Amino acid sequence: MELILKQDVQNLGFKDDVVTVKNGYGRNFLIPQGFAQLATPSAKKVLAENLKQRAYKEAKIVDDAKKIAEALKALEIKITAKAGGEKLFGSITNIDIAAALETAGQPIERKFITSGVVKRTGKYTASVRLHREVVVELPYEIVAEK
Repeated sequence: MELILKQDVQNLGFKDDVVTVKNGYGRNFLIPQGFAQLATPSAKKVLAENLKQRAYKEAKIVDDAKKIAEALKALEIKITAKAGGEKLFGSITNIDIAAALETAGQPIERKFITSGVVKRTGKYTASVRLHREVVVELPYEIVAEK
């Protein structure tokens, strides 16, 4: 079943992508939730026209995302957490990284940050998706609270 995505779907595609999925996934989840529509010939023509009109705006958005990416690369993120030796009491997730970025003056939504769960002190990297074409590797360090 061919569908046109109306919004980004994790591990499937981005908005306005034409994707092929199994019939049940499309009929029972994507279409009722409003994530996709059927890719009929007329819908594909409308999509092609919209993409042509949006190309100029998209270039400006990509440039803005690249500027933010450069600003993120210049940041040095240190997250303090309670720890016993090297092992943390609790864990550090993308929520904590988003909070640290906000205090540093670069607010990024936590859903765009992929880091995994960290349970030890040390240096790590998180991936921040600013745009479908702009993904930044953000280094951060977890230090023990004194």
